[in-house]
Amino acid sequence: MPSATRAERKSVIELLSAYPVEVMTILNLGDIVNGDIQIDQLKEVAIEDLLGREPVEPNQQLLMKNIAGKSVMVTGAGGSIGSELCRQIVKLQPTTLILFEISEFSLYKIDHELRQLHLDVNIVPVMGNVQNEARLAQVMSAFSVDTIYHAAAYKHVPLVEFNTIEGVQNNVLGTYRTACAAIKANVTSFVLISTDKAVRPTNVMGTTKRLAELGLQALSQGYQTEHNTLFSMVRFGNVLGSSGSVIPLFKSQIANGGPVTVTHKVIIRYFMTIPEAAQLVIQAGAMGKGGDVFVLDMGEPVRISDLAKNLIHLSGLEVRDQHNPEGDIEIHYSGLRPGEKLYEELLIGDSVSETSHDRIMTAHEVSMKQAEYAQLLDAIQQCAERYDQEELRSLMLTAPTGFAPSSNIGDLVWLQK
Repeated sequence: MPSATRAERKSVIELLSAYPVEVMTILNLGDIVNGDIQIDQLKEVAIEDLLGREPVEPNQQLLMKNIAGKSVMVTGAGGSIGSELCRQIVKLQPTTLILFEISEFSLYKIDHELRQLHLDVNIVPVMGNVQNEARLAQVMSAFSVDTIYHAAAYKHVPLVEFNTIEGVQNNVLGTYRTACAAIKANVTSFVLISTDKAVRPTNVMGTTKRLAELGLQALSQGYQTEHNTLFSMVRFGNVLGSSGSVIPLFKSQIANGGPVTVTHKVIIRYFMTIPEAAQLVIQAGAMGKGGDVFVLDMGEPVRISDLAKNLIHLSGLEVRDQHNPEGDIEIHYSGLRPGEKLYEELLIGDSVSETSHDRIMTAHEVSMKQAEYAQLLDAIQQCAERYDQEELRSLMLTAPTGFAPSSNIGDLVWLQK
């Protein structure tokens, strides 16, 4: 069905999932007609077909605005979102693309991949830490950076819960220092990759991202009076296939005979493909006016247990449970992990506005004055330097983040258990 929409493909897949057969799909019909592939070449059903989410054609003008003919820098360039941003950016004809990454191996991989495209773009691999403001400012000034996409962050909820200090240093202090370096280097546009977990956070990771947002909102108050850097933030939910994503984990568990582990029977998440998320981030950043918090339309939420069942069925296997004790794969419900929510939210408050893009909204948020935020940041930094867990937690609770922790203090206390 070459003209079928994703919603139509989803309905067919759901119909087939009731039968004990493995479901595959043929590759692109055009490739078969051209003789590039054989009709008997099959592949697994794409996960995005399970979601039924229709892709929206990107606005080319918004995509090009902050990239074409400009010097662009991506922090965390080797990560799941950072590397996809680089793939999208390099095709939009920047003069220079700076890959800023702390992991040598991740930097090597994305640098090597982009160079294989043989595009007329100056690709610059730079190893560095986003907590090093001097290094950041030096790199930004040396390459006259116009646009920054700040994707460097620790994002895995349980790991950050267990390593609070590192999470705060990287996600909060690292973001603020990168932003300050951007101001010093006279960068035009700075886009922070944020998360739905920053909304009324129940975990340290989400709180650190909300604190990072507050820092950029505070700096935005000086836009065009004290500096020329326009800051904006883009929030979205889970992306398919990213590091730590449930999809590769489920597939691996099914291949090994199970069980498939789900934390809770009713836990839901929003999902989006990495390419679509990266395109929307670029387009949202191009619409920024200063201090904007953009929220991506993630479509309908997905119940993780249903996703697990569908993947088992599509593999030609049956779920083993009390109704079907002879089934192949058991689903094991392990319980919510520290800091994990049953339901993710994307907005704070009800003051939400539409933008010129169907999939991008803007939220009007509580913010802090520059002096007030600077005082909070100084206290956070002092706590981090002396590894004062309890005082740091107290600061996160009193800051206007909406932090309502669902677990006790993390870091070494958890690691010792």
